[in-house]
Amino acid sequence: MSRPAGVVPAVKHQLRLFFVALQFFTRIPIPQRVGFDPEWLHHAARYFPAVGLIVGLATASVHAAAAQLWPPAVAALLSTSLGILLTGAFHEDGFADVCDGMGGGYTAERTLEIMKDSRVGAFGAIGIMLMLALKIATLASLPAWTAAAGLLAAHPLSRLLSGSLIRLMAYARHEGKAKPLATRMSNGEFAIAVCTGIAPLLALCATGLLAWHGALPGCLLALGGTAWMARLFLRRLGGYTGDCLGAVQQVAEVLFYLGLLAVAGR
Repeated sequence: MSRPAGVVPAVKHQLRLFFVALQFFTRIPIPQRVGFDPEWLHHAARYFPAVGLIVGLATASVHAAAAQLWPPAVAALLSTSLGILLTGAFHEDGFADVCDGMGGGYTAERTLEIMKDSRVGAFGAIGIMLMLALKIATLASLPAWTAAAGLLAAHPLSRLLSGSLIRLMAYARHEGKAKPLATRMSNGEFAIAVCTGIAPLLALCATGLLAWHGALPGCLLALGGTAWMARLFLRRLGGYTGDCLGAVQQVAEVLFYLGLLAVAGR
């Protein structure tokens, strides 16, 4: 991809890539003048965590507002529902497909075939139900402002961890919905993802809105879960797919909340 000459064209191009990522990963409408080129999608993964920041801001705002009016369980349910609405259940669908594939496939070929099937099987249905129940229960058990801050930190962070698979692993299919994102991610692109993925967490901790001693176990659990899943995908599939990215995002997000709760619940 040729780099735009000059500061202003370069900034405009980065904004264009952000909007492309926002369009790909969410249902949020973008300005029509942004346009689209398949080549841009190759480089939009750098803004995967930035998209998470948008989703995190929305869900955190709803959770904080709802917690002032209704019980914690209602606030958790509303914020989780908004996240699903904004993303079109994009990542939840990937998690369900991975549950089906890993539960029903005995070879890499069969596992990939099951994951590609649009139908949801027993493993997927049970997995997504338990995952959402755990997410809502964990958020509801946290103090309202801690839960809101956790949402704002976890969405970008979990997408950074998910995007790390693009940087570090090979794509397991010759085709698929994440294939455009799988082919290229340079050191510079990954550095942008790292900065946007951890900046909200650092800012929240620096301002005292999120306790360091709670964020640390959350980060460690999310990182450990990502490493375990990456190893599983490498062993079972020889790489990752778009569904794997969604599954890692969901698992890392929930594990971060669990880390917060392990400290806040004492």
